[in-house]
Amino acid sequence: MTVCVIDGQGGKIGSIIIERLKERFREGVEIVALGTNSIATQAMMKARANKGASGENAIVRTVGKADIIIGTINVLMANSMLGEFTPAMAEAVASCAAKKIILPVT
Repeated sequence: MTVCVIDGQGGKIGSIIIERLKERFREGVEIVALGTNSIATQAMMKARANKGASGENAIVRTVGKADIIIGTINVLMANSMLGEFTPAMAEAVASCAAKKIILPVT
């Protein structure tokens, strides 16, 4: 099973999600950290994601291969995260077949 965790800006929320997933599932799932920027990806990799990638193309290409996508409501909204999450990213996440676990920002 492949779980994609998507985050932007500093990657704090994504890092917490990955830490909790690793505590629960250990190496039973492959966790892919997808950051809108390299700082977010780096933070999620420090939380022990199995793989990581940054930027629009990485997100658009990878979410189609995921079984589960986890992120805040921002991953469904074009131009969210202070403009870091592009319309192409939001469309790719919304239209892919993966199960989506969407978290409120607050």
